[in-house]
Amino acid sequence: MEDVIRSIRDPEKPNTLEELEVVTEKCVEVQQLGDEEFLIIIRFSPTVPHCSLATLIGLCLQVKLQRCLPFKHKLEIYISEGTHSTEEDINKQINDKERVAAAMENPNLREIVEQCVTEPDD
Repeated sequence: MEDVIRSIRDPEKPNTLEELEVVTEKCVEVQQLGDEEFLIIIRFSPTVPHCSLATLIGLCLQVKLQRCLPFKHKLEIYISEGTHSTEEDINKQINDKERVAAAMENPNLREIVEQCVTEPDD
């Protein structure tokens, strides 16, 4: 799981989310829901409490995991408690399938997400 998200790049910096400690191994929790189904909970920490890109980072995590996980899963992505000034609003946005789908229909946003989630070797 960590291998999937560690290479996601920050939308503004040349670093990965792992290098910036936005995501760490400890931020990933996996629970088995059924025989072949898992609940994956990711808690990420934006670099600053007013990070304007927190929603975009959440979107990148969402897209990358949906694409890369070969098993049936439910995905929940949250900002680590107390690490962002509008964490509740952002948590709602990044866990709303319709909002995620709408965001990915925006060509500019989609291009940024693609740049962040594409592996350097792809």
